[in-house]
Formats: sequence, structure tokens, C-alpha cells
Amino acid sequence: MSNELPPGEPRKKINLRRPDVMEAVQAQVLSHYRSELVENIRANGGVLAAGDLTVKLAKEFGFCYGVERAIDLAYAARKYFSEVSPHTPIYMLGEIIHNPEVNDQIRNMGIQIIAHKPTDEELERLQKGDVVIIPAFGTEVGTRKKLESIGCEMVDTTCGDVMSVWKRVRQYSKENVTSIIHGKAKHEETKATTSQARAYGSGHYLVVFNLGETDYVCNYILHGGDKHEFLKKFEGAYSAGFDPDLHLLAVGVANQTTMLRGETEEVQRRFKTAMQNKHGVENAEKHFRFFDTICGATQDRQDALEKMLAQPPDLLLVIGGYNSSNTSHLAEMGEAKLPTYFIKNAAKMESATLIVHYNQHIKAEEETRDWLPAGKLTVGITAGASCPNNLIEDTIRRLFELRGISVADVIKK
Repeated sequence: MSNELPPGEPRKKINLRRPDVMEAVQAQVLSHYRSELVENIRANGGVLAAGDLTVKLAKEFGFCYGVERAIDLAYAARKYFSEVSPHTPIYMLGEIIHNPEVNDQIRNMGIQIIAHKPTDEELERLQKGDVVIIPAFGTEVGTRKKLESIGCEMVDTTCGDVMSVWKRVRQYSKENVTSIIHGKAKHEETKATTSQARAYGSGHYLVVFNLGETDYVCNYILHGGDKHEFLKKFEGAYSAGFDPDLHLLAVGVANQTTMLRGETEEVQRRFKTAMQNKHGVENAEKHFRFFDTICGATQDRQDALEKMLAQPPDLLLVIGGYNSSNTSHLAEMGEAKLPTYFIKNAAKMESATLIVHYNQHIKAEEETRDWLPAGKLTVGITAGASCPNNLIEDTIRRLFELRGISVADVIKK
């Protein structure tokens, strides 16, 4: 007898985290992403050495709790619905996290990937009762409403840190304070966050990517300027109807959770100073708000890398998806201090004389030759919050292999 529910019959609230489901899910997740080698190296001070090669792991790297939770829920959804309603389609809005190998695993489980903001054609495919997984970055308010109106069953894996930002931005909106979001305007998380600023219909937002854009806005607050030029410069990064002459009178700073903390703090400081200079220190509270919304795991990984760079290795490998914001910032930190190679997996280390790595400045892979010097060498390794340990293990094994050393032999000693 089939467990599948009759078409159109509403389902009861689902507990995907019940013990019997999660026990099976945890075993599957561990089989896909765990690394005993990485765990052993971590337990031994984060260092593995043999011959002239020493590999040092940053103290904090790889999967964070929010990523683990998102993956667990996606796997749990697959298991639960395959048993209860095996013919019900399961869709994922975009990528579960920014890591190509993990997303490939999701596809291999029979979960269909649709756009993070589904097209009209994709929405027409969806039917009442279809399962839609919302990724760790969250989704836009408008997208959620469309899915609800269709009657989709939603599995929400949105990170708690992201939802904390949403709460703050909604509060700004209620107070008629424009949200200044420090982030990447096209990033899924930022798009979801900016939609929260419009949740009540009257809120506005402006996304600033760096300190140069921050200074431009602060200068406009203090001295005014060419409105047309302003709107052209930030095209695609502000709310409908945004007017810099009206909507920069009171601002509140928030951020994409994976930005560099130091830069977000500087964005906050510069806006606060601009408002104090414009309206007087005594009136600044009426015109400026701020809330620390940097993700704790992001900060832990940045702090751990900063500590490693205080006594820098000879070169640094940063492992993760090229569209991963938190990983890209780790690469930026490394690039400022030493030769740094941002790779998505071990296969990018083609030989001791050739590595293919991502250049963020041109947004493309490039080749570097003679990247792995002969002789005594210390290589630092870190990874973004969306990078699983098995990919880190592959990188470590490949490094030693390029020096003619088997990691298996090293571990036996």
C-alpha cells in the first residue's frame, strides 16, 4: 500500500529533525563529507609534516553550523518525502550553499535545481504539494509569497544569523530608516535581505560594496550632488523609488553576514561620522542606527586566518566555491600578505609547476606556474564555511603527492 497522500490533501506539519530521520541523515552526510584525516590533523595541533613539506591548517575552517543544518535539512527532506510521498517533486531554490561539489550531491539525490528567484516558466511547473527547499541564504519575500500562493511545501534552511539581519532591517523599515546594506548587491543573501526592507511597503535600502562607495554616499549626505549620477552609480543596488535627497536623512547600517568585520565596522563609523557632522552629535541618534550582524562563524574563520598570518607560511591555499562570499574574503586577507591561491578543489593543483586558481579581480580562473617551490616549504590551508572536510583532505593529499610523499605513509609513522 502506498504511503503517498492523495493529490491536494494537506499535509500535517512535518518534523524533519525527528531522531529516526536524522540518524539516517547524519550517517549519509558523514559518508559524503567527513574526513578522518582532517580530524586527526586537527587533533594534533593542525600540523602535518613530512620531508621538506609542512601543512598547517587554520584553527577554524570549513563547514559552520548554519551550513551543516542546511545540508542536514535538505537530506532529511529527501529521505522523508521519498518514504511518505515518493512521487512528489523536490526542488531547490538555487544552490543550497556556495560549493559546487555539495550542490552536485544535492542534484544526485534527485532534488531539482530551479532559479533562486524562479522564472515564470519555473513557477508554472510547480504545483500544490510540491516540496521547495529554501537555501541557507534565505529567499526574497516576493518569492516566498508566490510559493505560498501555489501551495508548495517549504523546507526552510535559512541560517539563523541571516534571519537576525532581516529582523533588524524590518525594524529600520518600521522606523522609516533607510537600510544601508554592506554587501554584494547581486548575492542571494543580500537580495533576500533587501526584500525585507520592503516587507512593509514603505522601507528603502541602498547596498554599498566597499569603502569607496561608502565615502561617495557619505559625501552626498554632507554636500549633496548630482542625483542622476548617484542613481546611475548604484543602479541595481537600491529600492524602487529611492531618492538620495529624501532617503538618506536617516539610515541604519546592516550587512551581508559574510563580509569582513573590520570593513563593516568602518562603513558604520563613516556613516555615523557623516550624520554627526550633518545633523550635530546631539541629534545623531535620530539619523543613524547600527547593529552588528556579522556571522560568528565567518568571524571565527577570519580571526583564525589572521592569527596564522601573524607568522605567515610560505604560501596559502584557500579552498571553496568561487561564488562564496566568506571564502573570497579569506582569499583577500591572504593576498594582502603572501602568495595565495583560491581553488575549488584539489584537481586545480595540476602539477608542482602549474596551478589553476580563481582571480577575484577579473572574476575568472588563471594559471600560475612554478607555484610550489622546491625545498623546505610551509603551506597554510583554510577553507570557507561552505567547504566540506573531504575536499580539504583531497587538497592535503595532493600537496604531499606533488612532493612524492604518500599521506598514508606519513600517518603510519
